[in-house]
Amino acid sequence: MLEIKDLKVSYGAINALRGISLTVNKGEIVTLIGANGAGKSTTLRAISGLIKAESGSVTYEGKSIFNQPAHKIVSQGLSQVPEGRMVFANLTVLENLKMGAYLRNDKAAIAQEMDYVFNIFPRLKERVKQQAGTLSGGEQQMLAIGRALMSKPRFLMLDEPSLGIAPLLVKTIFEKIVEINRQQGITILLVEQNANRALEISQRGYVLESGAIILQDDSAKLRVNDQVRKAYLGG
Repeated sequence: MLEIKDLKVSYGAINALRGISLTVNKGEIVTLIGANGAGKSTTLRAISGLIKAESGSVTYEGKSIFNQPAHKIVSQGLSQVPEGRMVFANLTVLENLKMGAYLRNDKAAIAQEMDYVFNIFPRLKERVKQQAGTLSGGEQQMLAIGRALMSKPRFLMLDEPSLGIAPLLVKTIFEKIVEINRQQGITILLVEQNANRALEISQRGYVLESGAIILQDDSAKLRVNDQVRKAYLGG
């Protein structure tokens, strides 16, 4: 469903991505793990058109989306939940969700999507008139995921969904990611510092180090790999 070949991104003189290649098949959950500054977020931002790549290719459902504007990529069914959630703090929960459907005009289907979001995240329904800035970190993460779902994606990218969230809600967020994948058939590319958790719910994983992929394998094999365990899983 998604194929990246030899993708290179630089910030001035810094080579953030040094020619990475990866694939994500339809229906999979694939995770990208690596230390801070390894290039994980840069990878997602280059795919979704938020930053310009220097060279390489990004093919989605057989078509090139390399360096296309972000709104065009969203309209093709590929959405990103950004690191740090980036909710519209002064808007209500409902208004934030409606922003996710900004490019759509199929009102009946939008209403169905809204029902699904409230079904998967009942807490959002309870806080529908509340300003997003007053929600807890976990609730804001639910809202950020819900907002992305409102664009009706076939492919969802999540950037550090567990960052800054209470441990109890982290468990809930990961359960919901699996639920979205299974119920809706949405393909997921997950960037996550909690490598153990990410490898538990994904089928395959890639390990990024200093802008290069140093390992790729089935998630179950990565979890028992000595190199991965020492570097990312606490021994």
